Amino acid sequence: MHIVVIGAGYAGAGAANRLAAKTAGARITVVNPRADFIQRVRLHEQLAGTGSAAIPLTEMLRPGITLRVAAADKIGDGTVALDDGTDLAFDHLLLAVGSTAQPLPGTIPVATWEGAELARVALAALPADRVVTVIGGGLTGIETAAEVAEARPDLRVRLVSGTLGASLSRGGQRSARRGLERLGVECVRGEIDHVDGSRVNLRSGTALDTDLTLWAVVSGVPELAARSGLAVDAQGRALVDAHLRSVTDPRVFVIGDCAAVPGARMACATAGPQGAHAADTLARMIEGRAPQPFSMASVGQALSIGRRDAVLQATRGDDTPLPLHLARRPAAVAKERIVRYAAYAARTGNAVWLRGRKP
Repeated sequence: MHIVVIGAGYAGAGAANRLAAKTAGARITVVNPRADFIQRVRLHEQLAGTGSAAIPLTEMLRPGITLRVAAADKIGDGTVALDDGTDLAFDHLLLAVGSTAQPLPGTIPVATWEGAELARVALAALPADRVVTVIGGGLTGIETAAEVAEARPDLRVRLVSGTLGASLSRGGQRSARRGLERLGVECVRGEIDHVDGSRVNLRSGTALDTDLTLWAVVSGVPELAARSGLAVDAQGRALVDAHLRSVTDPRVFVIGDCAAVPGARMACATAGPQGAHAADTLARMIEGRAPQPFSMASVGQALSIGRRDAVLQATRGDDTPLPLHLARRPAAVAKERIVRYAAYAARTGNAVWLRGRKP
């Protein structure tokens, strides 16, 4: 039996390792366009020069897993066509190609490895007193602005967004803003119209001077699912059943950002559990047991504000923010322990859990 995993991010790498532990008789091949595991939630450290987001996949994947460094062009009827001209036959496939960024012209995306590397080189070349503008007020934008400001206090750093920390409670938004302001980040509220050379133009008509503009918005997914004929939603994410299998081909599990899982936001916090569930479900099916539906409950969100500060947001199970006075109730103590670990990961860049070990 041959199991192919396309994508070695949080969902794919975790699923491959779990399958290797649970399906001793199966061959597992991981297909990934690079030989490294990229910690996407650490790309802000990569671009700021404060840390590394890449770990060799040979250190991440369990022994016995075959790594093919290639990109998948198309998924067919039991085969995957790779960009090196070869095909891989599979009995089961896990599609975990993640999400991507669609930056405005004149900006550099920070949510991809290639973009982060371009931004790192551009940032390192900036002399003092220049302006770095980060577009996007989600967790990626907040962490990017904070990391750059702390690493380069000689620069002026600005964060532009319609809402700062939209997934956070009001208290969480205030904490994030205070943390940014302590690092000297200017927070500008506004919607982007276009970027024209050294100016960021807002829809309000305001024009902001800039020397380097970073795009910190994650949007869209690779076209592999749609190109392969799998049913997708309006965003291009593959439609899945209750067990995370493609509604088009039950041999294909879809996990992580590229899966249209109802209520799930694009995040490593959702990709990891989906990868674990798909691996467990496939292992059950191989043993002749019935699959179980996927379900998960969120406990919180964590984001770093530079290297010495972090914001923790306790959440309800549906990932909506939990007000502070409710988070302090005794029933939330277990959640607090989990969220504290998340804060540790936010500061240190921990990825050891993917290997199946605790830090």
